Parts: sequence; C-alpha cells; structure tokens
Amino acid sequence: MAYDSRNLASLKAPDVAQVLKANRLVLVRIMTVRLLITVLLVAFSVTLSRMTESNSIFLTLPIVAGVFVFIATAYRLIYGIRVSRCARVLRDYPLEFHPRVIKKHERWTQYGNVYEVRVTTRGQHGAPLMLAVNAAGRRRWPEGVEEGGWLAGDLPFGGVLVVPGSNAMLFLKPADWDKTARKREEAGAERTARAERAKLNDRTQWAVMMRGLGA
Repeated sequence: MAYDSRNLASLKAPDVAQVLKANRLVLVRIMTVRLLITVLLVAFSVTLSRMTESNSIFLTLPIVAGVFVFIATAYRLIYGIRVSRCARVLRDYPLEFHPRVIKKHERWTQYGNVYEVRVTTRGQHGAPLMLAVNAAGRRRWPEGVEEGGWLAGDLPFGGVLVVPGSNAMLFLKPADWDKTARKREEAGAERTARAERAKLNDRTQWAVMMRGLGA
C-alpha cells in the first residue's frame, strides 16, 4: 500500500505492548522447537541403543547432532537481549511513521540475517545507512516493510522499526558508527540524554546487537 499525505495522518501506531508480546512469543517458539529437537535426537539415540543392545558409534551420531543443536540454541539466546533492548527503546521514544524503507543489501551471520537499509524521512535528505536485524530471531525480510514502517529512536544513534500489520520488529544501528559520530555530537544535550537512557549511545551495544559481523 502506498501512503500519501492524507492517509498518513490517519495511520494509527501499533500497540507497543502487543508488539513486544508477539516478538517474545516468536522467540519462545523458536527456542522451544530447537530444545525439542535436541531432546528427540538424544532420546532416539538412547532408545535405539537399548533396543538393539548395540554400542555402535553410529548410534551416538544423533546425540552429537543434538549437542550441536543445543549449542546453536544457546547462541540464539542473544535474541533475548535484542528484544529487551528494543523494549527499552520503545519505552523512551514514540513511534513515528516513515513512508519508505529501502533494503540495500543482506548478509547471513550465525546470529541472524543482517540487512543494510535506508529509512527515508519526508522532507529530509541524507538519511544514514543503517544495519537492521530481526529482534526475535526470524531470518526472513519482513513482508511489506518497503512501503513504510513505524520508527522509534534517533537514526544517528539507532532505533527500532516496527512493520505495520505484522508486529515484526527490527533493531537498527548506523552501518558506519564512526561516520555518524559528528551527527551524534551535534545532536544536543536532550537527544543525547535520551539516547543514553535507551542505551543507544554506545558502540559496545552496537557490537552486541549486530554480533556476527565482527564488530
């Protein structure tokens, strides 16, 4: 759906509590499925070994696979941190609609797909290139986000993008933290203090949220 100046004014911001609840449920489902797979692999190996009364090394392969799935699940717990950080941003910043989100590139990392995006702002030029990652752990690009999304945050520092109609939530950080340093320095005391409350004014946080890029 294309948005013009008339229907932009009538848009209703999504319910923040509902968005956070939906993303936490997605995270719980992902983790539950992975843990269930781990348990089933181990149980299959043990059961088969007892039924056949065999000590073959091949019967331990499902256990090895289960261990790898468990380790991967532990790595994915980083998404719990992402959802919590997004909740902090949504608490300190209001949601504002931006009519266009342009995806430039996409890359796979062990912690999730990371997208290079540009969030356009009506009447403004030079929007910084941002890195975006799904807060709850899904790897697919949210459908419909190119036609606009609800942004909470301050682009030189980072923020959260909520996709209309789906509750999908992307955490954003400047793609080049050093290049946007001047804009943060010129932001003023009020904007800087707000970013600090939301834990956005921190390069260490950039590395945690975008882990897998070697940041």
